[in-house]
Amino acid sequence: MYTPHTERDIAQMLEKIGVGSLDDLLQVPDAVKLRADLDVVPALPEYQLARRLSRIAAKNTAVDAISFLGAGAYRHYAPPAIGALAMRGEFRTAYTPYQAEVSQGYLQAIYEWQTYICLLTGMDIANASVYDGATALAEGAIMALNANGRKKVLVSRAVDPNYRAVLKTYCDGLDVAIDEVPVAADGSTDQAALRAALASGEYAAVAVQTPNFFGVVDALSAESAEAAKASGTVPIAVVSEALSLAALATPASWGAQIVVGEAQSFGVAQAYGGPYVGFIASTDEHMRRIPGRLVGKSLDNRGQIAYVLTLQAREQHIRRERATSNICTNQAHCALIATIYLALMGKTGLRDVAGLNLERSRELATAVSSVPGCDLRFDGPFFNEFVVNVHQPAEDVLAQLQARNILGGVALGRFYPEYADSILMNATELTTTSDIAALAAALEEVVNVPARV
Repeated sequence: MYTPHTERDIAQMLEKIGVGSLDDLLQVPDAVKLRADLDVVPALPEYQLARRLSRIAAKNTAVDAISFLGAGAYRHYAPPAIGALAMRGEFRTAYTPYQAEVSQGYLQAIYEWQTYICLLTGMDIANASVYDGATALAEGAIMALNANGRKKVLVSRAVDPNYRAVLKTYCDGLDVAIDEVPVAADGSTDQAALRAALASGEYAAVAVQTPNFFGVVDALSAESAEAAKASGTVPIAVVSEALSLAALATPASWGAQIVVGEAQSFGVAQAYGGPYVGFIASTDEHMRRIPGRLVGKSLDNRGQIAYVLTLQAREQHIRRERATSNICTNQAHCALIATIYLALMGKTGLRDVAGLNLERSRELATAVSSVPGCDLRFDGPFFNEFVVNVHQPAEDVLAQLQARNILGGVALGRFYPEYADSILMNATELTTTSDIAALAAALEEVVNVPARV
């Protein structure tokens, strides 16, 4: 920890508050007090500390592995200009949310972020971002609960298991029940089961992810969307791989009223799982229920453009007991990174990258499914991720691949016991033909179950 206080500073502060030492100030209870000194490295000069940290970082060999990991965190190329712009001092200084209008630059960046999210999702409004995709889903469900007052939520079992876990945590505290819709044979949401559930008219929302956790392009069918509308249920679209929005039809086109998701793919580093940047967008009818903040564009008393916080849903200083959310901040810097990425790529560039993802994933799927003992578990259309059945414990196959410096994907048995013989694989624009060839060759060595006829 960096503490800028000198011994004299500390002594003066202790004297002022009337204690003799820092130990006297802290008064750690005997039950939790350390019995011996911590075995830690003593204070080091900066150059020695940098050397030590470099040696520790060198132990991380995963950065040199060939990776086909996905499952909600995706490898994409981030132009160097992002770091040069996003790390400028003007942006790294946090703005004060209670006096936000003095930070016109950051408010403009958030306004542009909201605009990009609306363009990509087809929604009318978007907020200033939230913590991540999982909490975005939970907050989106709360929006729907507030819209119709019901106490049940319907969620496809093909939605990211981690997202569903966070949703459950939120709903447990609100005494809201969650029912799940099964997965069809092609890896998509079972639409017939979904419509049967909606017929009860007891659900506040129905959430479907596209592409879903298995990589399959999923959505409400026209019949299911009509059933949701007839039952007064709010359709929620979940987007984990944001780049797919550049290639697929917008969630608005199939009837989603609320779109939530994760924008990590837009230039935000994987960073061992965070910090990331969630987003929430919706139709105008949910404007008063959307959590967090909305930045709007206005004119000041001199007729110049001025950015302002148009709506704030936080309970403490704005809405109090009428608040619709407990969100008190947003992932502003990560949203800034994503905004810069989108501005640099533009509509054409973003679509080109999405096209590369489609190409690489098809090349990977073709190569892997040609290996004896491997085949695609689902035949539904996919974006850049898909499930491979290896007909033996997937964990064992992945361990052998890792021994060959290949991170082959995610073992689905961790989340879905019935798919313990399957691996979720991902390919992006960073996946090369040689990477794919190396994986296929390794699979031929480690998979020894004959292919199904």
